[in-house]
Amino acid sequence: MTGGPEPSRPAVREAAAPDVAEIAAVLGRAFDDDPVWSWLLPDEASRVRRLAGLFGIMLRRVHLPHGGTELAGRDARTEAAALWDPPGHWRVPLRVQAAQAVPLLRVLGARMPASLRTLSAIEKEHPREPHWYLAVLGADPPAQGNGLGAALLRSRLDRCDADGVPAYLESSKEINVPYYERFGFKVTRELTLPGRGAPPIWLMWRTPGS
Repeated sequence: MTGGPEPSRPAVREAAAPDVAEIAAVLGRAFDDDPVWSWLLPDEASRVRRLAGLFGIMLRRVHLPHGGTELAGRDARTEAAALWDPPGHWRVPLRVQAAQAVPLLRVLGARMPASLRTLSAIEKEHPREPHWYLAVLGADPPAQGNGLGAALLRSRLDRCDADGVPAYLESSKEINVPYYERFGFKVTRELTLPGRGAPPIWLMWRTPGS
């Protein structure tokens, strides 16, 4: 005897411009309790709104043009997203940095200098070897635990394996490290971010076929 119909399998597809607002809202909620963003944006009342604005800028100006952003959900809903950058495209060009400076200032406000120092410290440790870069992976809190993140990871990592290309990410939650290890990622360094009270992050690399 069952408790009802089996849940539908997560559907993964490439994101497009009309998906930006929904993806940004999902990621804003997903990262509300993230240690790094909680430190950078300490005001709990405005954090989700600010994060949604930030992810909207990142999607439109950085990740979506590369064609590596994917979303997942059940019953045609957007419940999770992965923002991937292809080999050679993880670094944000100076012209894009300049174009998004004012929008970022509106979102980050007084925390923009700390945010830029943090991003700069992370960028200095970024591997130079060609790889697919998982910049962001997040699921709406009510949808977490339903295999959406796994579906998104497998979608890209299967292609990494087929093409013989490594993958790289930074985990901002220690409890997520074993999760990524199940997909073949290995910690290469625990990096303490600059600033008083700043949390660490875990740099993780995956060789193809892991």
